[in-house]
Amino acid sequence: MGHKIETYISEQEIKNRVIQLGQQISAEYADQEVTIVAVLNGSFIFCADLLRQIKCPVRIEFIAASSYDGMKRSQNLEIKMDLQKDINNCHVILVEDIVDTGRTSTHLLEMIKEKNPKSLKFCAFLFKPDQMKYKVHIDYIGFEIEDHFVVGYGLDMSGLHRELPYIGIYHAE
Repeated sequence: MGHKIETYISEQEIKNRVIQLGQQISAEYADQEVTIVAVLNGSFIFCADLLRQIKCPVRIEFIAASSYDGMKRSQNLEIKMDLQKDINNCHVILVEDIVDTGRTSTHLLEMIKEKNPKSLKFCAFLFKPDQMKYKVHIDYIGFEIEDHFVVGYGLDMSGLHRELPYIGIYHAE
């Protein structure tokens, strides 16, 4: 299967933005402890880089959800792994790789709210505002992008291309 990947957001642009987000989160939480909930698999690289930039005490938890099958959005949201630790009375930031329609994020935020965190904020590496169908507030946005199918920096096409250090537009040939 032939394809081409066109660079869309460079490695340096990503590094610069992750530093800025880490500084913003560090300033807002200062000496408070924050729990980052990373949505697997797509957010793992972004989340790891972000954690290294946060200067306040931080814990990490993972949740796995899927709403894609290859390049197509699925109608079903599948929770593959729930949180392992109690987040009751914790400051929580949900970290997602990409928000397009907002359906997955809305569902995940509702699930986390039911676990009674002290506070809950939402961080999305990429945001496609033109695709938004569910109203979701994003506290921290890496980049707003146009409606392209993108890969790299944790985002994949059927499990491939996550390792790319940049965001690329995937073109099937």
